[in-house]
Amino acid sequence: MTIDAAVDRLREATRTMTPCPPVRDLIGRDDISTAYAVQRVIVADRLAAGARVVGRKIGLTSPAVQQQLGVDRPDFGVLFADMEIANGGVVPAGRLLQPKVEAEVAFILGRDLDDDADVRDAVAFVLPALEIVDSRIADWDISFGDTVADNASSGLFVLGDARTTLADVVPADVRMTMRLDGETVSEGSGRACLGDPLNALAWLARTARALGDPLRQGQLILSGALGPMVAVTSGAKVDAEISGLGRVAVAFS
Repeated sequence: MTIDAAVDRLREATRTMTPCPPVRDLIGRDDISTAYAVQRVIVADRLAAGARVVGRKIGLTSPAVQQQLGVDRPDFGVLFADMEIANGGVVPAGRLLQPKVEAEVAFILGRDLDDDADVRDAVAFVLPALEIVDSRIADWDISFGDTVADNASSGLFVLGDARTTLADVVPADVRMTMRLDGETVSEGSGRACLGDPLNALAWLARTARALGDPLRQGQLILSGALGPMVAVTSGAKVDAEISGLGRVAVAFS
């Protein structure tokens, strides 16, 4: 089956830490159901190996990136506990294949999101975050199908220390500045993320519920990039400041 072949290709890339060709020749560029079927097998592999799910990540929240990939919707992937790097921590050399970093608004859910209630009511805390995306696909040569199958190009994540409530911050209004080795390399705002990071959360809540796997209390949601992602190499130091939320940083050994 094409699903099995795509899974095998991505598994091999992960096992050998060697990027592989795209899987769109096996599953198509934009066959959403097949791409998520591949992702579910990849996630099941991790769970069988003892990994623990802690939340979800939302990708493709920028209209420019959607246009680049020829899609009209975001995508999502699954976050595992072993993906977290402590704020100010170091990513070990060889942990990732082709890392890129983007700054995001993160949400911690205070209740299950298994109905159509206002997502604001489900948010316990808001945090600044860095998502370190990675791709098993060589040279980031991805279509929508490739990135979805590859668990939405997930890698690692870093959370800031400060926890803020929605009473004290408006996610759509935040401003973000990200620096690489002290130089500003990315800037943006909450409105770059589907107009409002809460819109991204609402999209994910609807999608997850429709797939029979609704968002749950305590889960972490990375809502999507506030500005352009930036490639990093060994020795890099990245930090981001998000207004109203604080600072988050990571280094690469």
